[in-house]
Amino acid sequence: MMSDALDSACIGPFDHQPRTRLVFGEGTLDRLGELTRELGGRRVLIVTDAGIVKAGHVERARSSLEAAGLTTAVFDAVRENPTTLDVARCVAALREHSTDTIVGLGGGSSMDTAKGGNFLFTNGGEMRDYWGVGKATRPMLPLIAVPTTAGTGSECQCAALIADEQTHQKMACLDPKAAARVALLDPTLTVSQPPRVTACTGLDAITHAVETAVTRRRNPISAMYSREAFRRLVAAFPRVLAAPGDLPARAGMQLGAAFAGTAIENSMLGAAHSCANPLTARFDLTHGHAVAVMLPHVIRFNAAGDATASAIYAELSRAAGLVSADVPEAAAVSALAETIERFLVGAGFARTLEASGVERARLPALAAEAARQWTAQFNPRPVTEADFAALFAAAYEGGG
Repeated sequence: MMSDALDSACIGPFDHQPRTRLVFGEGTLDRLGELTRELGGRRVLIVTDAGIVKAGHVERARSSLEAAGLTTAVFDAVRENPTTLDVARCVAALREHSTDTIVGLGGGSSMDTAKGGNFLFTNGGEMRDYWGVGKATRPMLPLIAVPTTAGTGSECQCAALIADEQTHQKMACLDPKAAARVALLDPTLTVSQPPRVTACTGLDAITHAVETAVTRRRNPISAMYSREAFRRLVAAFPRVLAAPGDLPARAGMQLGAAFAGTAIENSMLGAAHSCANPLTARFDLTHGHAVAVMLPHVIRFNAAGDATASAIYAELSRAAGLVSADVPEAAAVSALAETIERFLVGAGFARTLEASGVERARLPALAAEAARQWTAQFNPRPVTEADFAALFAAAYEGGG
């Protein structure tokens, strides 16, 4: 548990209003029809991707919905890192089906596309009209989020992250009305993930747990979710890499990811995510790899300049059993950063930007773009463009 001093550090004003009902357990996908009917749904559109169709999850979902007497259609053209084009195609499907309830089935991309489509279908306009917080003026359709990965935590967030099809600029569109009414967590759905997807999404979830623990917007609610998410994820991640069919470990990852998503909803993210977005946009690094390759350097940067962040990092390390309770703070922080680096290597990813194919000459441009990212303002230690340049340089060479 956190010490009294750390709990005190997290006490600040907050407004906690849970918006999403969490339904968890093996086989809970079979309850989808029942839960949709409870929301008053009659005409349902499943928003998903071709891989989820191939895995058989869409057929299971559709069977549950139709057994409940609901008219169901499927939009299965979601792409990874969805853009405004994906949203436009989703809106067309929503209109064609006269949809009154949406099911986002898949990873973060499916859920983001479902949310983005919901914005435009109900409120009109373009995605950039909702870039920011609380810009939708009309009610939105009920959304049920059914994650098949354990990573983004989008099922517990009110944000849609959509890139502009032309500029590749990522737009975070947040509105309480966009939050899922129900998040249905069935760990059996995550077993079909390819190993690389398991690794990428797991690293993303772990980064969420660490970053949300220290942001400037942290509070007692977010601290509770961050700590529990990290504890579960660190225990389960090596197990799912070693034994993909380990269902208890899959359950730990899925619940940990959802808890980390809830922490984001209450505390936001920091500099590792600010660095990751341009890496993904410019060098096509998967998001999970990008955040995880930057996180150890952000941990060290924050710990060196913010005493409270350093103490929280150390407590995370101790609470997860990375070090014993009597280990000094600096050593506990180092263990946290080194654990992330070991996870990267264990998952088969390069732990430096150089080995990831990033060009040294592009680092200044990446730093400038990272400094403009929305999440930078929530980092516990103020971070300038020069600081981002130093973080990218450290990650390029892999220095500790």
